Amino acid sequence: MSKSKSNTAVAAKQPAAVSGISPIHGKGLFANRPLRKGERIGAYEGPRTKRNGPYVLWVDDEDEPEIYGMRGTNDLRYVNHSSKPNAVFIGEELWALKKIEPGAEILHDYGDEWHDLG
Repeated sequence: MSKSKSNTAVAAKQPAAVSGISPIHGKGLFANRPLRKGERIGAYEGPRTKRNGPYVLWVDDEDEPEIYGMRGTNDLRYVNHSSKPNAVFIGEELWALKKIEPGAEILHDYGDEWHDLG
């Protein structure tokens, strides 16, 4: 295998993002490798819930009859809020809105009511 193919294979096996200490709020989610604009970062995982609380993502999925909550169990639960996001949840999946450098915190705009959600 050539060196470039080997490096590509290793990069593909690395998780796109990992949790760490955030200067914004407690823990955060950080790019573990370069992320391209439009790249899928991962899927929010956890059981569905009807109650709000920490790490609950409210999902408005066009295939579902109503909005539902998911209590996060993977590292995507640490995505912090920003009014200038570099990522967006579309349904349960997180996508890069622009190129994100390794080590950069991944941020989503949870809307105006985001601070009432914890």
